[in-house]
Amino acid sequence: MGKFIFTIAEKTIEVNCIYEEAATLCKDYISDGTPDFSVTVKQEDIDFERKKSEAEDIKEGKPVRSFPDSYLETLSIYRKICDKLVESDIILFHGSVIAVDGEGYLFTAKSGTGKSTHTRLWREYFGERAVMVNDDKPLIKVSENDATVFGTPWDGKHRLSTNIGVPLKAICILERGQENHIEKISCSAAYPMLVQQVNRPAGALKMQKTLQIIDSLAETAGLYRLSCNMDISAAEVAYNGMNK
Repeated sequence: MGKFIFTIAEKTIEVNCIYEEAATLCKDYISDGTPDFSVTVKQEDIDFERKKSEAEDIKEGKPVRSFPDSYLETLSIYRKICDKLVESDIILFHGSVIAVDGEGYLFTAKSGTGKSTHTRLWREYFGERAVMVNDDKPLIKVSENDATVFGTPWDGKHRLSTNIGVPLKAICILERGQENHIEKISCSAAYPMLVQQVNRPAGALKMQKTLQIIDSLAETAGLYRLSCNMDISAAEVAYNGMNK
């Protein structure tokens, strides 16, 4: 069994793992600091991830995919870490996050809607002003008055992320449309998607804590709904709408 230490979302974590893939994945976040906590992966955890993946494929009517144990271990590591981070008001949020002029914008949607495509348009439109924070599974730390979104090694198939943390200015629910249109929405309108897109840990107490964090996040970040096409003007409409 191998071991490495890395830092994400201002937490230093020791990982005890079976395969080397996890350490390679986290190479840009490796740390020599004192761990705040540790996680250990066993074969039974890897088997759980395989069964979960197969069940999701069957539910969605997709061909059942087969993943190597080394990859499934990386998922188990992140699941264990995120379940623990809830205690520190930090949650995993499925979405694509881009920073412009040091402020983060998180785009979330159902799978296949075009989150990554939309943030690519932002990179094209804003050039050097834009930095990808994370393209798949960022972490958000929520405090009383603000929220900070962090890059993580779990950054999607395009491997787009940066080891930074930036203030989270807005969360935008993305929908496909013929015309580009953005509107500010209420907490109640956004809430179902917020709950759907966060990591939901096992156990009633941790789930209750997660819901409390979501409540604070909804009060802290601007909430928007964007109907957009894939023209670069969508980036301009979205940015202007969230910066009125």
